[in-house]
Amino acid sequence: MNTLRNKVQLIGRLGSKVEIKNLEGGKTLGKVSLATNEYYKNQKGERVEETTWHNIVAWGKQAELLDKYTDKGSEIAIEGKLSNRSYEDKEGIKRYISEVIVHNILLMGEKSAKVNEEADLPF
Repeated sequence: MNTLRNKVQLIGRLGSKVEIKNLEGGKTLGKVSLATNEYYKNQKGERVEETTWHNIVAWGKQAELLDKYTDKGSEIAIEGKLSNRSYEDKEGIKRYISEVIVHNILLMGEKSAKVNEEADLPF
């Protein structure tokens, strides 16, 4: 029940190729943006599309899977938790950022079916 307190599930498309960093101690970090779309009708009855961008962070095997099997525009589903942090930019200004820390990834779309089959992935 504790995992329900901070749980995020998103389906969207990657805004770029995942940025991979190999850290000291052998850890792999992956960062990428994910676009999700919502549709609604405005007061005039016109269909409106609203895109929201999310900062995605993946560690270890999850980061490696994103790097190996996805590219800009790839459709994925993720499950994770929301994290907020702050940092100082190059000018010394304190910045705040919200990120989704990935726990599970599901590759979607036409290409992913072939990739999942060939790689014998666990999802």
